[in-house]
Amino acid sequence: MSDNDIIKIVRNDFGYSFCEILMGDLFMEVFLGSIYAQFALLILGFAMLSYGADWFVDGAAGIAEKFGIPQLIVGLTIVAMGTSAPEAAVSISAASKGVADITIGNVVGSNIMNILVILGVAASIIPLPVQLSTIKAEIPFMIIVSVLFFILGRDGYINFSDGCILAAIFVAYVIYCIVKAMKEKAVEESQEEEKSFLKLVFLLVVGMAIVVYGSDITVAAAEKIAKFFGMSDRVVGLTVVALGTSLPELFTSVTAARKGDVDIAIGNIVGSNLFNILFVVGLSALVIDVPYAKAFTFDTYIAIGSAITLWIFVIPTKKLERWGGFAMLLVYCGYLWCII
Repeated sequence: MSDNDIIKIVRNDFGYSFCEILMGDLFMEVFLGSIYAQFALLILGFAMLSYGADWFVDGAAGIAEKFGIPQLIVGLTIVAMGTSAPEAAVSISAASKGVADITIGNVVGSNIMNILVILGVAASIIPLPVQLSTIKAEIPFMIIVSVLFFILGRDGYINFSDGCILAAIFVAYVIYCIVKAMKEKAVEESQEEEKSFLKLVFLLVVGMAIVVYGSDITVAAAEKIAKFFGMSDRVVGLTVVALGTSLPELFTSVTAARKGDVDIAIGNIVGSNLFNILFVVGLSALVIDVPYAKAFTFDTYIAIGSAITLWIFVIPTKKLERWGGFAMLLVYCGYLWCII
């Protein structure tokens, strides 16, 4: 491509000549507003998520080992809450700005993606064993909460009283996790070299900070790319924003699966889905009534169906097999085709 071609592209896209951009204060504004810059920021966000998730999993698994906390509990609480921070930030911000389709779409889309895509990818890498307690308690509870979310939104709003119900259930869930951790306080001897507690905390906190900030960069870039191609708020919320805010779960779960910390991989997704509905939607509704458009009925059905599918897949062998992971990825492709 010649210099003249580049000048034409810049002039056509932004209405400024190349010389005008270089000579004025518009250079950074035009550059950061370009579609090419957004793709560069998207790649940067992915890189931050990859490294941040690696540190975060090491820190979480190490702390669990030091204090005798089962990895499943760490995945259901600390890791789930940490990786759901982007969903909370985006959804609450969208609710306060009145962009309801982003709020609901982000949560519903993230929950669908967490199960079908993230567990699908993780299981495709390595079969994921599932604890009996997760099959008997946590996954059914996730299904019940998803159905409750649908029932509360049927009148067209998730209002303040609905938010109080979701927040109360969230507090009960956290108490349940704490009690369960106290009862199951046991851990296997580690063959790895021990790391200091301060180093583990550093890995946990810094890793999570990198993940959240990387997700923020990724979401902003992805949303601008989506808008550039003319996607609606609902589709943006269900796909691009959902993917962006689910990237911490994706990188954390895949990293955990690769490292053999499979309880964190499963617990992270189950806990994150519960956190998304109970805390993110609950807190958003306490701030402002969140409209629940009828168009989201189909998406909520898919979210509930995804949770039930996961439950059915793991009951026979207490494991999410590779074929199950591939099947869930195919289901997501079909869902994506339907909404786009």
